[in-house]
Amino acid sequence: MRSRRSGAVLAAVLLMTLVSACSGSTDTTSAGSPASDAPTSTGNGAGAAAAITSSIAAGAKNVKINRTVRLDVADGTFSDVSVSSTAGQVEGSLSSDKASWQSTSRLQPGATYSIRGVAVDGSGNEQVYTSKFKTQALGLDKQTFPSFFPTAGSTVGVGLPVIIRFDIPVTDHAAFQKHITVTSVPAQTGAFHWISDNELHWRPAKYWKAGTKVTVDADIDSVPAGNGVFGQRSRTNSFTIGRSLVSKVDMKTHQMKVYEDGKLIKTLPITTGEQPKFTTRSGTKVIIEKFRHKRMNSETIGIDPNSADGYDLDDVEYAMRLTYSGEFVHAAPWSVASQGRANVSHGCTGMSTENAGWFYGISMVGDVIEYTGTTKEMTLSNGFGDWNLPFSEYQQGSAL
Repeated sequence: MRSRRSGAVLAAVLLMTLVSACSGSTDTTSAGSPASDAPTSTGNGAGAAAAITSSIAAGAKNVKINRTVRLDVADGTFSDVSVSSTAGQVEGSLSSDKASWQSTSRLQPGATYSIRGVAVDGSGNEQVYTSKFKTQALGLDKQTFPSFFPTAGSTVGVGLPVIIRFDIPVTDHAAFQKHITVTSVPAQTGAFHWISDNELHWRPAKYWKAGTKVTVDADIDSVPAGNGVFGQRSRTNSFTIGRSLVSKVDMKTHQMKVYEDGKLIKTLPITTGEQPKFTTRSGTKVIIEKFRHKRMNSETIGIDPNSADGYDLDDVEYAMRLTYSGEFVHAAPWSVASQGRANVSHGCTGMSTENAGWFYGISMVGDVIEYTGTTKEMTLSNGFGDWNLPFSEYQQGSAL
């Protein structure tokens, strides 16, 4: 089993007294697995003084997987301790005086564990303790699995937050967050923010530095998630931040300025949402996904495609999604006459096919587009809206 942090829970102990052999002969009881779940203690030689106790009672069943295992010895020191099952070996460490052993990795559900502790008293006599216990079984509805975005090995834009999604809700945010870390090279200050019980984000205080290497470690295996749910599996994920591409859209002048690594490389005429019916949101948006061709139907935003304001476009080119509610940047050859002059779209940012193809070609998921010029504001959860909160407010979404 991999080394992981463990919870700290000590249960009642069960003491088994030493059984001496008749006529002073050596005890011949096997020091291997006992015939039952009851603890077995054996001593080599007469009168071994060491007495071993366990924090989990022998034969215990339905032991919670966030329990820890601790063995203590009185009048002796440990020479060997092992706790194992078919799920793997439980890692642990001895105290400096070798009088106790504490597990450092977590238990697995539905597993039978065997404990074996060997201690020696001051006269060199050996005492062996063995016992078994079984952990609680958990169905998939009681285990939550972490999924990452972006995926491992991806290269993304400077605005993409770390995104961890859980298939079963996490209600004990603090317990989980303690076991999740985000590290980067170079290091950058950042914070977690719980979007919901199923989604946790992390973003730096400012846009990522170009070329940053990011690693996410979700060490949540067997960590309590609340409501009897536990982490199903620990996972890590690594990705890279590419060059910086930040665009700025002014919806009053109908222009998009594109900056690469801080340098203006192109100004594009655009059109955005007709006001006030289809006003495009102001704020910081991030490219969520890209489509070379995309069907767009107004029914998805609540407009009858057969109505005066409706549409059903079968093959929109160079479409880049910015919000879950349906804002895209895309080619709009039908509105070229208005681009740079007026806002005539249903909320998307339209440009010529040539300009859209150019922008699509240099863009990646995670690139930033900052919009100004309307009073309709971008929100935190409509896409990757993490940058629309000041960092001081964003930090308040952390559970720690």
